[in-house]
Amino acid sequence: MNSTSFPGFTDAALAAVRAGAERPLLLTGATVHTLDPLIGTVRGADLLVVGEVVVGVGPGIVTAAEDDGAIVVDAHGTTVLPSRPALVHGSGGRGGAGTLAPGARADLVVVDGDAADPAAAVGLALASPGRIRAALADGVPVHWAGLPLGDGTGAPARPRPEEAAVDPDRVGVWIDTGGFLHQELGADGRYDETRGGRPHAFQGRFWTDGDRIDYLDDLGFWAFGTFDGDTLHHAGYTLHLGEAR
Repeated sequence: MNSTSFPGFTDAALAAVRAGAERPLLLTGATVHTLDPLIGTVRGADLLVVGEVVVGVGPGIVTAAEDDGAIVVDAHGTTVLPSRPALVHGSGGRGGAGTLAPGARADLVVVDGDAADPAAAVGLALASPGRIRAALADGVPVHWAGLPLGDGTGAPARPRPEEAAVDPDRVGVWIDTGGFLHQELGADGRYDETRGGRPHAFQGRFWTDGDRIDYLDDLGFWAFGTFDGDTLHHAGYTLHLGEAR
């Protein structure tokens, strides 16, 4: 079986990945922060994904691409890290959740630039979402060439804020149970957050999709929350509709 090579995260590469579900995907030449305590960070590395699982990481894997019929994507100049980092969620041991060690699930994000450490890479992804080149969830592309995709099942991508309608049932001031956080969701699709009496701590756009709410802050970072009936869960806070103080 022949390998197929692409000069980066092109539309042609995405089409090959989607069409070749049984073929390995090899990202080559990146800085990979595995967050695995033994492997650590590997520069100029190849990362091999088969199905939902990372099966190899390190230099030189690309030499076997032809043997394995891999789809090879040139990732030089990028940094790869887990999309649900072990630094936050805990690795659960070697190859566990939140790492990119062999055996871990292929949940990863590819960021433009060579970030020297995992914290810097996470900072790039949060502060400059436009620098995200690609992301995989269980090995399925959900972000490619800087743009969000559907869920891999043919469903369209989540609408951008300027395209999404505002659910009038969600409009209002949401207040957390301790009174510290006040989040006003406006009918114009913008939010304004007060923290500890400090007004306009965060402001930006929001949009909802069923019980999920996504935020795009004016500073450039993304966040989300979930509705459960008349309760909003966001960033560790539990909020209910109320009146602003």
